Amino acid sequence: MGPFYHIGSYIYMLKALFVRPERISMYWKETFRQMVDIGVGSLLIVAIISFFIGAVSTVQFAYNLQDSLIPMMYVGYVVKESMILEFAPTISCLILAGKVGSNISSELGSMRLSEQIDALEIMGVYTKAYLIGPKILAAITMIPLLVIISAAIGIYGGMIAGILSGYVLRTDYIQGVLSFFDAFGVFVMLLKSVTFGFLLTSISCYQGYNAYGGALEIGKASTRAVVISSIMVLFADYILAWILL
Repeated sequence: MGPFYHIGSYIYMLKALFVRPERISMYWKETFRQMVDIGVGSLLIVAIISFFIGAVSTVQFAYNLQDSLIPMMYVGYVVKESMILEFAPTISCLILAGKVGSNISSELGSMRLSEQIDALEIMGVYTKAYLIGPKILAAITMIPLLVIISAAIGIYGGMIAGILSGYVLRTDYIQGVLSFFDAFGVFVMLLKSVTFGFLLTSISCYQGYNAYGGALEIGKASTRAVVISSIMVLFADYILAWILL
């Protein structure tokens, strides 16, 4: 099967999500469960990685500025802009593509291979809407919140690293963070996070839902989900940066 077949099947899957739910309460319950899995379950790893990204950015940039005439307050400014525009949305979603994407693909692949999806369809449940819709809705709700937390922790981690390394004073760093604030950058960050969340979740759902064969196919589907999701996140990052910035 060629790429055009998969693109068509993917679009058809997205179109099939827009149906009237059999029982709205059942869909809401599943959505909240996915919000906990995606949001709360990914908070720790996103926080840890964001802290060290901010710390490394501060140390590297401050090191290059220490012998120049540029004020050290610009370290805080650069770290803030880097976290908001690029590191928080892109790096966080690449992490989530590996963690959340592989989990979703494995879950749906296991349900497909164990015929649980077939059993739900026999019971009259529209499986595409019930199994995929809540995951996408939960992702585009929780991933922007994770990205906001990631940006805040990254900026804070940069301040801690600057103070501990002795490169930047706390007052200079905070002055840089508060200087030249542009609300449009926050809008770009949130738009990226929603777009990336939709892509990584829907692609992972497609790979898992259409996994056929044996147990080996679940592993292959998970691998494809992570690889394709990561590539599409980076491609979408380029397109959005080109259009918006």
